[in-house]
Amino acid sequence: MKLKYYGHSCFSFESKGKQILIDPFITGNPLATNILIDDIQCDYILLSHGHGDHIADTEAIAKANDATIISSHEIATYYQNLGIKAHGMNHGGKFDFDFGRIKVVNAVHSSSFPDGSYAGNPMGFVIQGEEKNFYFAGDTALTYDMKLLPLTCPKLDFAILPIGDNYTMGYEDALIASDFIECDHIIGCHFDSFEVIKINSKEVETAFKKRFKEIILPSVGQEINVWEK
Repeated sequence: MKLKYYGHSCFSFESKGKQILIDPFITGNPLATNILIDDIQCDYILLSHGHGDHIADTEAIAKANDATIISSHEIATYYQNLGIKAHGMNHGGKFDFDFGRIKVVNAVHSSSFPDGSYAGNPMGFVIQGEEKNFYFAGDTALTYDMKLLPLTCPKLDFAILPIGDNYTMGYEDALIASDFIECDHIIGCHFDSFEVIKINSKEVETAFKKRFKEIILPSVGQEINVWEK
């Protein structure tokens, strides 16, 4: 299975012939100036919450691809009112799509649209795809609810966790999160895009190595071959 990283918290992957995009924030990201949203193809867009650094390019990409948005009920309704297809979900729920199963899990953060209006609860996703099962945490603090994932979800092949600190958990809490979710293969996100979330990559990699865990800190535009079982 391959993922492609578009910067910040934006990834794409393919499952059962469908292209899925997560949290598209590209045109406003100073590290992603080489990415053209017109080149991005997708059938679905997953949105973890309503902040501008996660939904910025959603409308343009969704309309260009006739894509379906999967998010909270409030975010789904917002985009449906713009004439975009959407499927609303909420915490604890799961649904079988034609690319795989999505289960919505808790994220401890805030969620509002750029104009300040309510965007529902922030969320993470456990994605049971054709090849891999993985957890996209969204923007979140470390939460004891993460211990529920091994009890309620398939065993994870890898997890995508925010590590930039300030707005989300930092790498130290992400290490604890990896214990809670019982997953030693981590891809970092939500780092370096802004001054306040810049990280020391060597420090992060060393901390994970000392705990006998693997972390990938992708560069913008990088294709990631995820771990084999």
